[in-house]
Amino acid sequence: SYAKMATVSLGFNIDSPRWDQGTFVGRLKHFFNITDPRTVLVPEEELDRAKALVESCRAGLVPPGSNQEQLIYAKKLYDSAFHPDSGEKMNFIGRMSFQVPGGMAITGCMLQFYRTVPAVVFWQWVNQSFNAFVNYTNRNAASPISLRQIGVAYVTATGAALATAVGLNLYTKRAPPLLARWVPFAAVAAANCVNIPMMRQQEIINGITVTDENNNELGRSRRAAVKGIAQVVLSRITMAAPGMIILPIIMERLEKFTFMQRIRVLHGPLQVLLCGGFLLFMVPAACALFPQRCSLAVADLEVELRDSIMAKHGDKVLYVYFNKGL
Repeated sequence: SYAKMATVSLGFNIDSPRWDQGTFVGRLKHFFNITDPRTVLVPEEELDRAKALVESCRAGLVPPGSNQEQLIYAKKLYDSAFHPDSGEKMNFIGRMSFQVPGGMAITGCMLQFYRTVPAVVFWQWVNQSFNAFVNYTNRNAASPISLRQIGVAYVTATGAALATAVGLNLYTKRAPPLLARWVPFAAVAAANCVNIPMMRQQEIINGITVTDENNNELGRSRRAAVKGIAQVVLSRITMAAPGMIILPIIMERLEKFTFMQRIRVLHGPLQVLLCGGFLLFMVPAACALFPQRCSLAVADLEVELRDSIMAKHGDKVLYVYFNKGL
């Protein structure tokens, strides 16, 4: 048994990131790993086994016969499917590993069916429903949110998206065709600015738990919540931007060719596939823009929390840390 356990190096820490999370490239590699769309196809039983393996490894009990590659793969599955705060299995649609297949289908259809108001309304509604799942799933789980608050967030974000999309759609009727193709992105950006803060309003109202670098709790901060949520909004807009800005330019050029005019029925599937190509890179790149374990200087905290930390720890604690969500 000892010989088998020796395949896992001494001092192996399953929670220690494989890549430096202080650099963009390190975070990019990390998120390429955990947003891998192939993990969506992994059966539930295998995900549960991965969680059990990770938890036993955390407890210092590496199962006999386990090697380091198995543990690293188990951690990949765990990170892709279980919430980093609560350890609970996330709903299928809300996982970041589902962002590529889910996002490419919805974004492709938004870009294809942008000409008529009913189509705009339907696809923006589908997109906001998807976003609501994702935002709720990837919130800071230490801050509970009621069903009423979820409903209000969903309705306001959907309303913002539809108002932006329909308003701009009517406004761009006489504008160059390319401008009309960019309306879906404007609607998505506007909705993200509403949907995410509304879905995570409890964090702004009550603050989120902040810790020192050794994960010792120091209190709750609203300013930390605002910083984390602002970074998530920026990440989500960045995630959508290349596909929704560059792809319309590509399609505008392609549709002038005779062969493209002959195969109009394939324009939708083509946009969906091209969106998938963009998202395959942009989902991890956008998640990697900022560290998931976000930091804030003690000097920038609320006065009462700052004074409390200074009274207990003096100058030993200069920064607080928290999970910003995704």
